[in-house]
Amino acid sequence: MSEEEVNRSDEASADASAAASAPGNADSEASTATADSASNADSASAASEAEQEIADDPLEGAMNAISDLEDQLKRAQASLYNTEQEYNNYVKRTKTEFQRHRDNGVLKVVEALLPVLDDVELARSHDDLDGGATSLIAEKFEKTLFSNFGVSRYGAVGDPFDPEVHEALMHETSADVETEQVKALIQPGYKLGDRVIRPARVAVVSPE
Repeated sequence: MSEEEVNRSDEASADASAAASAPGNADSEASTATADSASNADSASAASEAEQEIADDPLEGAMNAISDLEDQLKRAQASLYNTEQEYNNYVKRTKTEFQRHRDNGVLKVVEALLPVLDDVELARSHDDLDGGATSLIAEKFEKTLFSNFGVSRYGAVGDPFDPEVHEALMHETSADVETEQVKALIQPGYKLGDRVIRPARVAVVSPE
């Protein structure tokens, strides 16, 4: 066989080989195109889901922010309530302590003035305060204590005997009484409000 015939034979074999492989290449290209299409569809779906999540996130974030703010508001209101209660209790304690200190101060003053009050009452019982300057001074002195400081004098014949406010210095029985009572007032008692400064000193009579 000549060289020219050999070359033609080789070309024919190459063409046949190319023709045989052409359908395979077409199938491969089609498969690749299908895969690319599916991949693009998946990507589009994922992108759509991502966009939806992005669209939902602002609303969810806003709701979470509102919930957090509501919690903070409740805590702030609770803190304010507690602060108000503490302040109110402080004011009450302060008023109570102020009144107690004031009463204690008045109590000490009145206790120191009890002998003077006794002298005034004794002088009045003996009619030694019949008008004049001494009587006016005594009345002003008593009025200051009684009206301005809440001091009161108590004790009278016939009062029911009460050991909480009376001090019995003498005691007797009698068929003329039905209940235990004050027969004689030896020394009047004094109170500061409801607080006994000094009990009334009395003679007591009880039924036989």
